Amino acid sequence: MNIGVTLLHIIWIYLCVGIRFAGWRLQLWLQPSHFLESTSRSMKRTLLIVRHGQTTWNVEHRLPGQLPGVALTENGREQAARLAESLSVLPISSIISSPLERARDTAAYLAEGRNVEIQFEPDLMDTNVGEWAGKVIDDLSKNDPAWKAYVKDPTVAPEGIETFPQVQRRVVAAIERWLTHDDIGAYPVFVAHADVVKLLVAYYTGLEAGRAGTLMIDNASVSLIELEDSQRPRMLAIGWSPRPGWLKPPLPEAQAQTQKPEAETQEQEAGEQKT
Repeated sequence: MNIGVTLLHIIWIYLCVGIRFAGWRLQLWLQPSHFLESTSRSMKRTLLIVRHGQTTWNVEHRLPGQLPGVALTENGREQAARLAESLSVLPISSIISSPLERARDTAAYLAEGRNVEIQFEPDLMDTNVGEWAGKVIDDLSKNDPAWKAYVKDPTVAPEGIETFPQVQRRVVAAIERWLTHDDIGAYPVFVAHADVVKLLVAYYTGLEAGRAGTLMIDNASVSLIELEDSQRPRMLAIGWSPRPGWLKPPLPEAQAQTQKPEAETQEQEAGEQKT
């Protein structure tokens, strides 16, 4: 598939997903009970694929690979908390995370306030980039021909480096294994890494694994995939970086104005009770 055809394919994917997402969000606003019903009946599953928040190495433009100890920045923690708040209206039924610190800590924010235990899946870890792990990307781009060749065609890699098809096979197999578990419920969250999310999106949209790098997946973003028996997977969102309240219906202005004094009165009464 040449670059021009790939670009058109990606534009078409984003256009279709954008239309689906608008309809899905409208349905959530108008029929929130429908989402709770689908949880109890397990008629279909909506997968939430989350990329971890910003890390120190994201800021430094270093390749983390599968190295441990790559921590979230303060901004990354705020992003994770914001994502957790934005998804609070959804009945998240389970949280499965890459065991790497940056994913694990992001998952912890999503689990706050929910009766959900975080489970870990090693096959959701980031791409194994071998000896490139810890290196600055700009330095590799300037000095390492093998790295430049890999960026151009990630379906081929030096020994000890995972290709994109290899990563895709292991992460898709991991998702499919978890989907055989009835106890993960209808709204499972999988917390992982940029390459992992891109390759899952590529798999469920029919994009070649080698072209997955062209997708945009921000830190602390969520991609939504709807799965239902006997139907093709439906991509509902790709790399959304939501604000708190993004899934809640907007209040009419008059209602918002009446609710504000009520809230202020409740706060005042609470203060009087304390004193």
